[in-house]
Amino acid sequence: MARLRLGPLLRYVDGASATVWVEADRPCTAEVRCADGAGGSARTFQIAGHHYALVPVTGLRPGTDTAYEVTLDDAPVWPLPDSRFPASTIRTPAGDGAGGPDGDAVRVTFGSCRWAAPPAGEHDPVGPDALDTLAARIAADPRAPRPDVLLLLGDQVYADEVSKPTRRWLAARRDLSEPPGDQVADYEEYTHLYYESWLDPEVRWLLSNVPSCMIFDDHDVIDDWNTSASWLAEMRATPWWRERILSGLMSYWVYQHLGNLPPAELARNELFAEVQATPDGTDALRAFAAAADADPRATRWSYRRDFGRVRLLMVDTRAARVLEEDKRAMLDPEEARWLREQALEGGCDHLLIGTSLPWLLPHLIHDAEGWNAALCRGERGARWARFGEDLRRRADLEHWAAFPSSFDALAAMIAEAGSGEDAPATVCVLSGDVHHAYVAEPTWPGGGGPDARVLQLTCSPVHNSIPASIRVGFRFGWSRVGRGLGRRFARHGRLPRPTLFWRRTGGPWFGNHLMTLTLRGRAAELQLDRAQRSRMGVTNMETVDSRSLTG
Repeated sequence: MARLRLGPLLRYVDGASATVWVEADRPCTAEVRCADGAGGSARTFQIAGHHYALVPVTGLRPGTDTAYEVTLDDAPVWPLPDSRFPASTIRTPAGDGAGGPDGDAVRVTFGSCRWAAPPAGEHDPVGPDALDTLAARIAADPRAPRPDVLLLLGDQVYADEVSKPTRRWLAARRDLSEPPGDQVADYEEYTHLYYESWLDPEVRWLLSNVPSCMIFDDHDVIDDWNTSASWLAEMRATPWWRERILSGLMSYWVYQHLGNLPPAELARNELFAEVQATPDGTDALRAFAAAADADPRATRWSYRRDFGRVRLLMVDTRAARVLEEDKRAMLDPEEARWLREQALEGGCDHLLIGTSLPWLLPHLIHDAEGWNAALCRGERGARWARFGEDLRRRADLEHWAAFPSSFDALAAMIAEAGSGEDAPATVCVLSGDVHHAYVAEPTWPGGGGPDARVLQLTCSPVHNSIPASIRVGFRFGWSRVGRGLGRRFARHGRLPRPTLFWRRTGGPWFGNHLMTLTLRGRAAELQLDRAQRSRMGVTNMETVDSRSLTG
């Protein structure tokens, strides 16, 4: 009898359909059966000895909340026997595509950077997990408002910073004195990371109830992934890198990317059709990953999702990079063209740009990254260029500011998308990565900014830590003295005058957080919640900031 190894994950939901992802322990037919008669089934496909299905669910009714179960070869496997959680449900938006069953609002919750939480009862050195805490809050009142979508903005797993239990598991499998040591090496080891993270009981139940959209960041593969051309050349020269990058991209496609796609796109996806049609899709997926690694134009990891009149553009800021110093860009030309076309299409009340790396940073850090990029491309000569490359890697200087032309292009695109009669009320850049939360707001010189309100909303980590010295550094980076020091860097790097200015209007906040945007018509509200543990040992979500973004 087939058993459920991982899942179910509720990924895509609209007014009439959904997709549910599962992993089984053997080939079988996975079926989703809803209490109202809706449902669907799919045969598993095989990758590297593992068996997966992405089940299309049809027949759902708009504005409803229906419980579902999962069967494998007709045997019930979800809900789990004796589960302490309420039934998993699919909550569909109303007929206009906006919000939950009441059709009143779209609630978008987001964050990034999550180490797997230790088992219940064990000490957690980085504090309570925000996803665990959100799950407990929803389970306590299943009928209350909940996120319509959960955006996970990178570092869903840490391939290069594993837990002690995973290190012991790796040591039992191979010699950790050989590269890559106690980092994951192949596809099988990646699957272990996902089991460790997504078999957490609270997170498993949460992901079975709340639709999710995901995008990778560096730790899903390795710290500073694609930071520069010389970095990439050095990695490709190591004997273990090729297996690592191919396994990372393959596992990302299976565990995260497939579920990002709406059913219509899945139906047109040639690779998905190929792996479903063959007894073993490993070779096809491996060839796809090799092509994606060799040429960023070979595939597009970025994608678009619409929630009524709320448009989400999730942007790949890792695999789509152009790394040659004289052409350096965060996005290759085709990716940049796609982003611009989607953003300028019009017809939305709110435009959300999901990018794992913040666009607007503390001023000192922004100027330091621009200065470093100038040194690396030779503005101050070869000696400074060598120093700049070493500094870039040591200090993680690789955000949008480290790609100055891409930073300016994104600013110009946002200004254009946010202007005119059909402009959205808000354009929000949603980011993580930097292990703290803040709100920043840009202005354009001479009053030439867009009609929409533009904000950088950064929320990280979901479950991780940051040293006290780095906290001080981020605070200093926003200060007037920090800004002045940054301008000195800019002058040394011969940087042009900035194309826009910005100021911090909230934060910095430190801890394990989730941000939620509530979008109702052309109104927008923001709430930041921190996972806290009381003196009595009770964990809950504490609201640390709440504000209107549209007056």
